[in-house]
Amino acid sequence: MHKGRIVFAAGMATVGLLLSACGGEEDGSAQAAETTTTAATTEEEAPVTSESSEETTTSGDDAAAGGEVTAPGTELKVGDRAVLPFRYTADKEGTIAVTVTAIEQGTEADMAAFGERAKGMTPYFIKMTVENVGGTDLSYASLKLRGQLEGGSGTGVVLIGDIPGKCDNETASKDFTTAGASYETCSLTASNGTPVTGATFSEGDDYSDSPVVWSN
Repeated sequence: MHKGRIVFAAGMATVGLLLSACGGEEDGSAQAAETTTTAATTEEEAPVTSESSEETTTSGDDAAAGGEVTAPGTELKVGDRAVLPFRYTADKEGTIAVTVTAIEQGTEADMAAFGERAKGMTPYFIKMTVENVGGTDLSYASLKLRGQLEGGSGTGVVLIGDIPGKCDNETASKDFTTAGASYETCSLTASNGTPVTGATFSEGDDYSDSPVVWSN
């Protein structure tokens, strides 16, 4: 059975609810729940803002030209390519290029596998292509982009899992070790009402407070 988990974040004093997609079974230790809750809280407490400085905000075409790393705070459109530093494990890091190809709205029925807590939520599918630019060994790596609500704030919800056939969260193959290797994947996000209109990359110290943002 395909499993997924959902975490709700609500303000500064957040209590995380970690649920299995198989009918409300609790999943993971208290430590795991606390870790995931922290991630969800950070997303809501640090909404994405547009940077006016030329040092932090550039156009997608300029940032990606010649493989130059895209600056933190860069605002892109769906279809644009960003070149980004990426660390998957302590011994696997390199440079990747991410192209968000679509941000698609699903239906509430798509969330059935996530149980009662997902009622009233609308899923969104962030589809992307990931390319190995640096040519380092990033085999079996996975990447998740987060959703951004209309208005610039985070969704406050972290979904762990996918919706088979609509949003499949794929990992890189064992051959994702050379420059030019690529794969397609999808990040699942959801909202309680406000539309999700953007996707953010916020991995690493430089991007945690100033993500790269793709919008429709």
